Amino acid sequence: MKSRTKKILLYSTAVVLLLLAGGGYYISKEFNRRNKDTSLIKADYTLASSVLVSEFERNDSLASVKYMDKVIDVNGSVKEIARDEKGYITIVLGDSVQRSSVRCSLDSNHHSEANLVRQGGAVRIKGICSGFNKEELLGSDVVLVRCVLSTPKK
Repeated sequence: MKSRTKKILLYSTAVVLLLLAGGGYYISKEFNRRNKDTSLIKADYTLASSVLVSEFERNDSLASVKYMDKVIDVNGSVKEIARDEKGYITIVLGDSVQRSSVRCSLDSNHHSEANLVRQGGAVRIKGICSGFNKEELLGSDVVLVRCVLSTPKK
């Protein structure tokens, strides 16, 4: 009887140790995980900022299904370059007449690229669509995150 109890205790201890080791590995892997650089990801869609905004304004539910969490290569005119108190940079694309725009938050690893952008100039930016802020009076914004300046592949 004692040997059977010892075997059960030994196997139970081994299973618990394996579960703890597996859990520790998973936690370590998730803690140290990094996002893939957006510049290395192929865009799912390439379009003008005005087209992207108009699709969301026309039917935001349908556009969300189509674009949300997708990599989008968008081109347009730089309406504004904003830097917040933490130093994060957002490039706003759109036409100066319309209030709606595409807000592109630069990836922190690519902040130096902001020096290449000038207000009023044309630019191509690749980022991941993360939302749409609909505002009737102030204009609507499509939000892209982890953005990088996009250059055509040769």
